[in-house]
Order: sequence, then C-alpha cells, then structure tokens
Amino acid sequence: MKKILLAAALASGMLAISAQGAAAAEHEVQMLNKGEKGSMVFQPDFVRAEPGDTIRFVPVDKGHDAESIKGMLPEGAEPFKGKINEEIVITVDKEGVYGVKCTPHYGMGMVMLISVGAPVNLEEAKAVKTPGKSKKVFAELWDMVPSS
Repeated sequence: MKKILLAAALASGMLAISAQGAAAAEHEVQMLNKGEKGSMVFQPDFVRAEPGDTIRFVPVDKGHDAESIKGMLPEGAEPFKGKINEEIVITVDKEGVYGVKCTPHYGMGMVMLISVGAPVNLEEAKAVKTPGKSKKVFAELWDMVPSS
C-alpha cells in the first residue's frame, strides 16, 4: 500500500512539474535613452513569443511609453497605450506580429516588433507607413520574423 501511495505522490508531482513547464513566459523590454543599438531604443527590439505570453515594458529612463502601432496588430488583438514613465504589461494572445512605438520618440526610431506564433499579418504590418528613422529600424526587424 505504501508503494502505491508513493507512486501516486510521485505521479502527482510530475504532473505539477509538467504543467509549470507549459506556463506562459514573461518577456521584459527596457525603454532606454541609450542602449546596445544606439539612442532612444527598446531593448530588446525584437521578441519571439508564444500565445499567452506577457511582455513587460519597463521605463528604465524617463520620457518613454509603449503603444501599439495602428495596422501592426493581428486581427482581434487589443490595441494598447501605456503612460509616459509607467510600466505596462500586455498579454499577446493572438498569433502574428505586433508593432510597438514610444510615442514621443517614434520618428527617432524607437520601435520594436513582437512575433507571436505564425506571422499571419506580416504583409499588412509591413505596409504601414512609419516616420523617420523608424522605417530603417523596421526594415531590419522584418528580417528577424521567422517564416510560418
């Protein structure tokens, strides 16, 4: 009887461990005045995520926010807009690419891309007009999106 109880307890523990492994991940993105790729950047500026993952935008330096870019969200995804100097956490639950900007520094190229599962809206997102240096940054980020 003790062996049966021990086996049941071990099996229960293994189920709990495997369930934890399937839990959604959290990705942290820093909003910086100066980072590895220059000034006014999200770091990292590309995140590969799975549906259900969360993205935490942390304003390490003052004067930044994180906002979704109109036309660069998968169908059914909720647009988001953080406040200046405040952390914002979003959950990416739809497959596709999510374009993100820092509103005050958009033209300076402070943008990033989140790729979730299959890039179902990639062509629509690429068609969105972006200002200033953000065009160049996105040109580099599009190349990082995995094909289906």
